Amino acid sequence: MIRRYFLGIALGAVLTGCGSPAPTPDATYYLVRHAEKTTDKKDPALTEAGTKRAQNLAVRLKDVPLSKIYSSDYIRTRDTAAPIAGDKNLGVVIYNPRDLERVSKNLLTETGHILVVGHSNTTPELSKLLGGDAGAPIIEATEYDRLYILKRYGSDVSGDIVRYGEKS
Repeated sequence: MIRRYFLGIALGAVLTGCGSPAPTPDATYYLVRHAEKTTDKKDPALTEAGTKRAQNLAVRLKDVPLSKIYSSDYIRTRDTAAPIAGDKNLGVVIYNPRDLERVSKNLLTETGHILVVGHSNTTPELSKLLGGDAGAPIIEATEYDRLYILKRYGSDVSGDIVRYGEKS
């Protein structure tokens, strides 16, 4: 009787360990707003705090095997993407933030780990178009630390909104 009991426990442990591994997402999207910017009116650059945040982003994603990095064609977004692009030896693909529907359709055909650097108004909208949550509106003047992480399995998308770097 005792032998059968322990045999049942051992068999249960073996069968529990034989489950199929967790599925791998077809794509994981990392969406961020550019880091802190200067008050210049036309195409502002990053502030010192923004440069530090861009470096923090590179540290936060250092173990992520990025396959592509996208940025809108503004100094602040390109400079936010630059440290991690340099670390990963990847070029930065420029996208049009005024055509997010097309951008999202293209992203939904891609696989791998993809970083997209955008703006306070485009990043939540892109998350929504990809099937994720937009979250509360980004506070334009002060919020630079939001990171959307969306995982796509076929046509199903799930995601989280986390913070990175120092609180903004």
